[in-house]
Amino acid sequence: MDFLMQFFDAYGLLLAQGTWDTIVMTGVSTLFAYVIGVPLGVALIVTGPNGLKPHRVLNAVLGWIVNIGRSIPFIILLVALIPFTRWIVGTSLGVPGAIVPLVVASAPFVGRMVEQSLAEVDGGLVEAAQSFGASVWQIVTKVFLKESLPSLIRGVSITFITLFGYSAMAGTVGAGGLGDIAIRYGYQRYQDDVMIAAVILCIVLVQVFQSAGDIAARKVDKR
Repeated sequence: MDFLMQFFDAYGLLLAQGTWDTIVMTGVSTLFAYVIGVPLGVALIVTGPNGLKPHRVLNAVLGWIVNIGRSIPFIILLVALIPFTRWIVGTSLGVPGAIVPLVVASAPFVGRMVEQSLAEVDGGLVEAAQSFGASVWQIVTKVFLKESLPSLIRGVSITFITLFGYSAMAGTVGAGGLGDIAIRYGYQRYQDDVMIAAVILCIVLVQVFQSAGDIAARKVDKR
């Protein structure tokens, strides 16, 4: 017990700040990734061969963008985007410096997940909406997005947890958060207790957000 008290006196504020930084950079990155990824996924499904507005060239270009974005390892993308990150937010360090590469890395991933979620919508519902004269925008908002909402919410959980892992990698370039603490204290200073504490906090946060996502998805699922 005395050891725990001494540990929290020495590192409690550090771990609390690291936890907050991790939640902020992951949450903000997830938000912006969906701002970009949802329209991208909708465009992919609408312009597909069996879409509402088939467009082979545009669909191919969007598909290539998504595939290229998903194929670059995050640690390489993180370093390659340092000049771009500095241009956007003025720094490549700390939480702001991590958000830009996190968004760039996750937006294509989100776009593909959104596309898959929309593709699962019953085609009969789309045909029924078309027969009633619904516009493309109405079909997208009132059929595709509405019917796929449970799947989209589960996708948010997956994206958040994926970015949570990416944020730990961002700690290698001074992005802050629990990953940075684990590297600076647990690895570079051989403080195993700090690394274990950081890992436990990561596990707890992942479980909390996964459970929250599952509960939200079940609540909106009317099937």
